[in-house]
Amino acid sequence: MKFTKQNVSLIFTGAFIGLALSLGQGVFADRKPDGTSERGASLPLEELRVFSDVYARVKSDYVEPVDDRELVENAIRGMVTGLDPHSAYLDPDEFKELRVGTSGEFGGLGIEVGMENGFIKVIAPIDDTPAQRAGIKAGDLIIKLDDKPVKGMTLTEAVKIMRGKPGTKITLTIVREGEEKPLRITITRDIIRVKSVRQRMLEDGFGYVRISTFQSRTGDALHQAIERLRKEAGGKLKGLVLDLRNNPGGVLNAAVAVSDAFLRKGLIVYTEGRVEDSRLRFNATPDDVLDGAPLVVLVNQGSASASEIVAGALQDHHRAIIMGQQTFGKGSVQTIIPLGNGAALKLTTARYYTPSGRSIQAEGIRPDIELPNVRIAEVEMPVEPIKEKDLSHHLENGQAKSGKPAEEEGGEEKKPFSGAELAKKDYQLHEALNMLRGLALLREQTE
Repeated sequence: MKFTKQNVSLIFTGAFIGLALSLGQGVFADRKPDGTSERGASLPLEELRVFSDVYARVKSDYVEPVDDRELVENAIRGMVTGLDPHSAYLDPDEFKELRVGTSGEFGGLGIEVGMENGFIKVIAPIDDTPAQRAGIKAGDLIIKLDDKPVKGMTLTEAVKIMRGKPGTKITLTIVREGEEKPLRITITRDIIRVKSVRQRMLEDGFGYVRISTFQSRTGDALHQAIERLRKEAGGKLKGLVLDLRNNPGGVLNAAVAVSDAFLRKGLIVYTEGRVEDSRLRFNATPDDVLDGAPLVVLVNQGSASASEIVAGALQDHHRAIIMGQQTFGKGSVQTIIPLGNGAALKLTTARYYTPSGRSIQAEGIRPDIELPNVRIAEVEMPVEPIKEKDLSHHLENGQAKSGKPAEEEGGEEKKPFSGAELAKKDYQLHEALNMLRGLALLREQTE
């Protein structure tokens, strides 16, 4: 990915905490004779004088000598950290980490994280990674890394500890809603290879596509996944479940491509900011990969950023039924701006809006149908229930019995999941499939 000011991205790793100030020649280069800058804002000369006084006092009086570069970087970090949780100054090493983290392959645990009240908050575990397999959940608060308290660490420091050589172990102490005591979970680090799109058939004609993150090629991968499902279904899909649960986001262009795949026309998303470069509009192009077949989108509290763009666009155009739980609520755009010293500025430059004009920032997407996060479990009966055949002198069936049980005649029909199995494995997906069946039946009756 090329990181330029024109390449707007919604990178919700939260794995870099930052800075952002421009001192020296860059501050005054665009100054006009009337004392205003090129952007039209006057320079805060009095505040800069105070900063200069503080800088000089720290430089001369601090108990130990301080490097000029360290002082300036700390000042930048402090300034940008106070803006919002997503703006950041990235030093050259952190900028390199960002590019590695968005390339689809990196070493670590496989979780998207942010900061909350001084602790590390899990936004979402990435599919098929050590963190997900160990049971890490969206919303978990990490309070210790091995025996080191997280309180007082920057997000960058915590991420560096969590990343490491594949095969090594780390123990996370987490606080989870609903649990009385902190949980200790040991995870073995591994190479994280993120495959953003996966697919499978739920039952005849009904497909399932899971998008775990939005990468630069996610749109193409979605088309390929649906084409494979269409061939497996014999040429036509009756409907599709698009699973965006625990998807923390990614690049904006990928969200637009996924939305466009299901829309024939209309606005997908637009952004509004203070500078012209941040005011963008994205419209759908003709053709729907499902040819109008019903679509159900699953979301939850771990669905953020680009996921919310897709859910919001499909909801506003009445193209899909959104099911699940209210989403995370990250409706801001971060632009990656490379700097001359090999560092970069990740700056929030705009808010994004759904086609109907909704800002999702701090609100999220409310599903059309809310589903609780529950698990279905079988209830063991203390006594075997009595049936008609158990009653004394019960009336016989009156039909001749065949040599095989009815379900064995003609061979067993193989399906990916039975209804009961799917309900126990994933209740929300089971309900989405039920909705899809109903929508497909309604479509058949109206055609």
